Amino acid sequence: MADSSSKKPPAGSEEGAGESSEPLLPRGLDVLWGKRDRGHRGPKPGLTVDAIVDAAMAIADAGGLEAVSMASVAKRLGFTTMSLYRYVTNKDELLQLMWNGSAQGAESLVLTGEGWRERLRDWSVIQRDMLDRHPWITHMPMASPPMAPNSLVFVEHGLEALDDTGLTDTEKIRVIGLLSSYTLSEARMADDARRAAEAAPESQSPPVSFESILRLLVDEANYPRLHRLAWAAAEVDEPQDERAEFLSGIDCILDGVQALVERRA
Repeated sequence: MADSSSKKPPAGSEEGAGESSEPLLPRGLDVLWGKRDRGHRGPKPGLTVDAIVDAAMAIADAGGLEAVSMASVAKRLGFTTMSLYRYVTNKDELLQLMWNGSAQGAESLVLTGEGWRERLRDWSVIQRDMLDRHPWITHMPMASPPMAPNSLVFVEHGLEALDDTGLTDTEKIRVIGLLSSYTLSEARMADDARRAAEAAPESQSPPVSFESILRLLVDEANYPRLHRLAWAAAEVDEPQDERAEFLSGIDCILDGVQALVERRA
């Protein structure tokens, strides 16, 4: 009797394919990176993946991420919902495509400024501007870093700005992640405040500042530092500008990066 252990599946057979195959990309990313066809059924005349993504982004820009569904996108395009499934598997895949679409043009991005600090500041401002144009991005699931092609091109530009700093690659990606997290958080809070103001009844008083609330709550004896902060703000005539506060935070982060670069020099 022949030894069964000597029988190997032929090259390319399904039985042996799984052992050496590369890890599978999550659905959505496999489409963006060309690892899966964009549909196994026949195409619907007049409908494309790009048209679907553009329609979904337009809906999200106008009504938020909660307004996006396969049905709402199909209605905007004038097709049936089932027509979309020839191109996009489900809403999760659509969200991946939307995220990639929001960073369209990243491949031609040119950072301005002299030195790594000015270029990285410009990189952060560009990211914030994109989030302000598409605030629904701040409400998307964040289980893992964005891995769409356009997103990674944008990250590559940020890393390039740090080329001459002497930082390690790990330190560079940490800086990029810190700036992105701060920018995303600030954009989310700004969008939440805008949405709350739009939803408030006209009879409701405009929202008060953090410092104004502090002046009602803290006394100098128990909260000397917060008391000083609250009443110092009361002496400023002009209201705080959210954009200026955001840039001040970016500069604070870059101050820390500057100190790290100098330690590495």
